[in-house]
Amino acid sequence: MKILVRNLARSSTEDAVRTLFAGFGHVESVTIVLDQATGQSKGFGFVEMPNPKHAFIAAKRSNLTRFEGSVIRVKLADDKPEQDQPKADDQPE
Repeated sequence: MKILVRNLARSSTEDAVRTLFAGFGHVESVTIVLDQATGQSKGFGFVEMPNPKHAFIAAKRSNLTRFEGSVIRVKLADDKPEQDQPKADDQPE
């Protein structure tokens, strides 16, 4: 399951976020979103945990907690629908 972590300190690293969430279970991956122009953190990222129960508990217990000087906001991420993908019926013949 994918977890959205917002309001991260700009100095937070993927390793630090991984350590925080590893306390709740196995962490598959951590990605902090970076600004393409500056390479700086945008202040949010994603954590993937394969066990849905661990992900739910991690999101619930870490939401609105202080992490590296910021109060983070955490929730389960909604997967974006593939709206840009044309359907097979939409293809010209």
